[in-house]
Amino acid sequence: MCEDWTPGKFPEDRTAAQRLREWIDAGEGGLDAVGLDFTGADLSHGDFSESWFTDAKLVSARFVGAELYRADAQGADFSGADLTGCSLVRVNLDDAVLRGTTIDQANLVKASLYDVDASGASCRGTQFMGASLLGVNLRSADLSNAVFQENSFQVTLDQNTKIEGASGSVFGPAVIVEEEGSRELSGAALEDWIKVKGGAIRVLTVDREVGGRSWEEQG
Repeated sequence: MCEDWTPGKFPEDRTAAQRLREWIDAGEGGLDAVGLDFTGADLSHGDFSESWFTDAKLVSARFVGAELYRADAQGADFSGADLTGCSLVRVNLDDAVLRGTTIDQANLVKASLYDVDASGASCRGTQFMGASLLGVNLRSADLSNAVFQENSFQVTLDQNTKIEGASGSVFGPAVIVEEEGSRELSGAALEDWIKVKGGAIRVLTVDREVGGRSWEEQG
């Protein structure tokens, strides 16, 4: 925990507010917020390393510049929350809701995102290196200037997904939703689709001829 840190705003829910006060008074360890309602709380710049936000309600909460290293946020609802500049390194976000969430300039290195709804999320300049994005809905999301590095990228995109300035490398395939229906793209086809939208992301694929032990760059 950051020394002398206090939240900008305590959650309105009494149980959550009491748990937060007790944790601050204890001054050590991770916060146990499993299943609690932190709607509207301002927890910016707090250190929540190895805390438990599993199934927590964090709607419109603020975590600007906060530290969540190795926190467990599986199933948490971050709808409309502000995580600008937040450290989410190795965070478990499986089954989380990130609809309309602001994650600009955040660090999601080696984070796990499985079956996540991030539609309409703002991820401008976000660092995704090594993160697993499997079954992630990124329709109408803003990935401008986001950085990837050999990420699993089994995501859903659409014409409203912004990718301008995004860079790095990913493994597909991705599903592209268009007016006439949806299609799955991988390899050079996905790379070209991203390029048309202003991104410069290399799409990699497994070289199946050598038993999946090496990687072959496409495009």
